[in-house]
Amino acid sequence: MKRIANLYEQICSISNLELADHLAQKGKSKTYGVITHNKNRDMNLLQLQRMFLDKTYKTSNYQVFKVFEPKERDVYRLPYFPDRIAHHAIMNVLEPIFVKTFTSDTYSCIKGMGLHKASRNVKHALKDVDNTTCCLKIDIKKFYTSVDHDILKKLLRRKFKDQDLLWLLDEIIDSASGLPIGNYLSQYFANFYLTYFDHWIKEVMCVRYYFRYADDIVILHRDKGYLHDIRTKISAYLSENLNLEVKDNRQVFPVASRGIDFLGYVHYHTHTLLRKTIKKRFARKVAKGASKESIASYLGWLKHADCINLKKKLLPNEIILDV
Repeated sequence: MKRIANLYEQICSISNLELADHLAQKGKSKTYGVITHNKNRDMNLLQLQRMFLDKTYKTSNYQVFKVFEPKERDVYRLPYFPDRIAHHAIMNVLEPIFVKTFTSDTYSCIKGMGLHKASRNVKHALKDVDNTTCCLKIDIKKFYTSVDHDILKKLLRRKFKDQDLLWLLDEIIDSASGLPIGNYLSQYFANFYLTYFDHWIKEVMCVRYYFRYADDIVILHRDKGYLHDIRTKISAYLSENLNLEVKDNRQVFPVASRGIDFLGYVHYHTHTLLRKTIKKRFARKVAKGASKESIASYLGWLKHADCINLKKKLLPNEIILDV
């Protein structure tokens, strides 16, 4: 594998820092951190460049808060300057390199490869009814908090040989345990941590119907025995190579009788439904008289599912026509 060098200079350039600042501000122009930064923008960007060049950049203290949807978890937040700009500056240069290493079956946090793309590809696979009668569904136990820093650094050194870049990535990696949810870089580190596993699944194990969104994995096949064998080999690979553990809720089941609950939808060979919890939240919103704007995200979910009866039951006719 060719290792890549001479990237740090690109990250440190003022033109890249200006672009990073522009991208990081999208949708956040009225936040306190952005307003404060913009009062002294040029000097701040020069200061960040100097921190990179002098290797004095250090990740700021995190603000940690809890969210409860879809499940309880800790989310980490960094100040806008210098950290969010720094992360965007890094990803301006590294994103295309990371993406080239990912397989076409990796969907989370990649432009053009979101959950609806993954859902469409599952639907397409299910058209091959004879070879998708059974499903293996697994996810990784406490994935983000379980990422091993030493292993991640080792994997990054398989891809990059720029020592200045590796210093900067190491500094960010070691700023928190595991991968902090909420960090812009964490989503790419997470995909990269699993990318060689993805290649092993596709190129060594020759799995045809494989889908991964973050740490949620679906594999389709016609033979339950084959899927049980793959499950055992996956558990061994993740444990031995990545120090990760598969959750005990792993399942092998027939698709026809229960569908594949994946990415907010339940996928069958003939149709796709909304996940029950999303449907209930949507119904509660409508019952409270929510406006079309406030339920816009749910209307987006409906467009990708077969929900004619649900639409008729919950939505006024003028909204149904738009969905």
